[in-house]
Formats: sequence, structure tokens, C-alpha cells
Amino acid sequence: MIRLGVDFGGLTIKAAALGPSGDIIHSLSESTPGNYSAALNIMNKLVTDIEKKIGRKLPVGVCMAGSISPVTGRMRNSNRLYMNGKDVKDDLEYVLNRKIKIANDANCFALSESYDGVGKGVPIVCGIILGTGCGGGLVIDSKLIEGSNGIAAEWGHNPLPWTNFQEMKGIPCYCGKVGCLEQWISGTGLSRSYKARTKLEKTGKEIVELAAQGDSAAVFEISALTDRIARAIASICNIIDPDVIVLGGGLSNIQSLYSDLPALVEKFVYADRWNGKILPSTWGYSSRVRGAARLWT
Repeated sequence: MIRLGVDFGGLTIKAAALGPSGDIIHSLSESTPGNYSAALNIMNKLVTDIEKKIGRKLPVGVCMAGSISPVTGRMRNSNRLYMNGKDVKDDLEYVLNRKIKIANDANCFALSESYDGVGKGVPIVCGIILGTGCGGGLVIDSKLIEGSNGIAAEWGHNPLPWTNFQEMKGIPCYCGKVGCLEQWISGTGLSRSYKARTKLEKTGKEIVELAAQGDSAAVFEISALTDRIARAIASICNIIDPDVIVLGGGLSNIQSLYSDLPALVEKFVYADRWNGKILPSTWGYSSRVRGAARLWT
């Protein structure tokens, strides 16, 4: 069966048709717009254009930040604020003229990596996205766990654990709370920390490059970021104890994370020994759109 996934990202909307063997047959993308109506129109256009190439309508799965409230049926917790409070699923089904499946982007990331990525065949897989924000998804025995309220593994809006003195004053989050992980272990958080130290505006990618060149402030902030990620992962391990933790998003390209994190995590895990694995994703930026298509598996 050919399935179509749509990844509604903060910067880009990507659509891809996934073939029976897991290969991407066609894919298209456009920049994410600044309003709701334009977002629906772009998703409809991407789906329609791919279906013209294939020659028939396809089952569509969609992933995006946030989740559908089981109480109201409306979108909540999206960092694209114009999506919140909208009947996204119903509106997309109307525009596309079919039933769709929709899930959180980190959930789809975890599902993809559990199905045919680094978590294939593993009992408990936790997917972590470290990008503009941060989020998590959980798959147990190949089944996506969303929870009774649809917020399972919404790890980005837990507080940073085991804070040091410099971290005690939490940073306000767009969700209305203070001190969320998303404000500490994300590209946005890395840029903010670097600016506080240097007064310079740099993206997360630029800071990583500066660290590789020996910039002392960048090296310090990457080290601090790694320590914060380790503490945050340890809090997951103390509750879920996953076999594999898969990292995605732009910050997952920091290669030192995979060598440095395990020993740091073990310091905070409530066990005599921790043998979980922290691995980069198999499918990279395509994991989310692949997972969206896999919602129809």
C-alpha cells in the first residue's frame, strides 16, 4: 500500500508518498505560512500534486507539534500559535475530502524509528526531537503510546531537572509556564544562552560551528547544553526506562552528544547501572513524514 505523510513543521511543510517497501516515491515541500487558511491550502496543494504524479487518492497521515484535545477535538499546544483552538483534523478532512489520521510530530518520529529505524525490534523506544523546540514520543512493543489525554511523552513542557544556581530563575515559555525544557534544550535555548554570555545573535547551527572552531563561549554552551539534555533524559529513564533513545532535530547533529551523554545520564539515573542506548535516527529529517504515513500501518 502507498501511503502519504504530511509533516507540518515550524519552517517547512513536507509531503511524501511512502511505497510498500518503505521507499519515498515522491516528495514535495513548501515554506510554512503565517496563517491558518494558508496552511490548509498548502497542505492540500502538496497532497494533490503528489497524487497527480501517482494517479490516485492515497490515505493521508499528518504530523505536527501539539495534539488534538480528546475533550474539544481542537488543536492545542502547537508552537505555531495560529493552529491552537482550531478544528484542524475536521478542516483538513473537509479540504482533502477524506478521512485522515493526525498525530504529534515527535510521536510520528518515534513510530518511524521503531518501525524500520534504529529502534526496530526493540521493546521500548523513546524518540526525542531537539530542534527549534523539543518534544518526545513513545513506542512500546511497536505500538504508539499517546495516553488517555493524548499527551504521553510531552516531555518538552516538563521543568528542567536538578537545576543549578544559574538555572534556578526559569525562562518563560510560550505555553504560559516557566522553566520548561523546551526553553533550555533546543536551538532556541542554545541561542539565548550564547547571547546572554556574548551579547551576540547566533543560530544553534552557527554556535555548533563556532564550538568546532574553538570559540570558548560556544564550547562552554555546548557543554552546558549536553549536561542539561543528560539530566532531562535521566528523568525519562527513571520513569519509562527505554531500551533505545533516538535523537532527531537539528541539535541531534552534534556528534559529541552520542559519546558524552551516556556517562552523564548514568550519573542521574536511579540504578546501579544504566545500559540504555542513545542513537541518531536512521531516517533523519524524513523520520517525521515517514511516521505520519505509518499512522496507516
